[in-house]
Amino acid sequence: MKILIATDMEGITGVTTWDQVTPGHAEYARFRKLMTQDANAAVRGACDAGADEIIVADGHWNGSNILIEELDPRARLNSGSPSPFSMMQGIDESVDGVMFIGYHARNGSPSAILDHTWSSRTVANIWLNDILTGEYGLNAAVAGHFGVPVIMVSGDQTACAQVTELLGDVETAVVKQAAGRFAAECLAPDVTQEMICLSAERAVQRLVEGEVPDPFVLDTPITVTVEFFASDMADRATRIPFTKREGTRVSLTMKEMAAAYNGFRSMVMLALG
Repeated sequence: MKILIATDMEGITGVTTWDQVTPGHAEYARFRKLMTQDANAAVRGACDAGADEIIVADGHWNGSNILIEELDPRARLNSGSPSPFSMMQGIDESVDGVMFIGYHARNGSPSAILDHTWSSRTVANIWLNDILTGEYGLNAAVAGHFGVPVIMVSGDQTACAQVTELLGDVETAVVKQAAGRFAAECLAPDVTQEMICLSAERAVQRLVEGEVPDPFVLDTPITVTVEFFASDMADRATRIPFTKREGTRVSLTMKEMAAAYNGFRSMVMLALG
């Protein structure tokens, strides 16, 4: 059984500030280690339940956060950027299930640590067809394109609630209770890693038993709409052919989700300037 563990950093154990997840800051080194430990906990749980092939995708910043020298040797690591599927690098039809580790809520969410959607500098909101979503929805839809279900998520209580609202009854590991964007009641790493491990184990057991939510598959063609923070960002995003613009919202319609995902990424990269 093959599992893809897609990681981000804002929802990792103990994270409450941008300094902790931004390369170059003194705090970043500590939280790279905690990110690696959270990922290892998911690897441990998945393997305990019978998974025999694990791929970890480093999905934060430039994809160079997880410490390879401390990664569980049963896993392979997709690192670096850009890659064809970014936060979901490693996804294809051979994957049986996806876990989201260290995920965060979409931009504008109350009681959510470091809430944002893809880029805190450019993206205000994203819609897939008419569904308002965050990175979790984009990445779940990419998994769904390949017929793969999301089976587990870790992060704060709001991130976990948004994922289950969209995808159904996936296993959750709530590692902190957010009180605001930069404040949370955090659990110690020994506690959260055990939670993640047990949640991952249950998720794989449910996958084996056929008791996980269906893959998140969108009706085609797929329209991805991005609301940017400023009009100049929308100006640049519309350099992509076949985009449509209304104010600061730019939309692009593609035949299937893999193309829509890469079209979205291209719009955001252009918008950054």
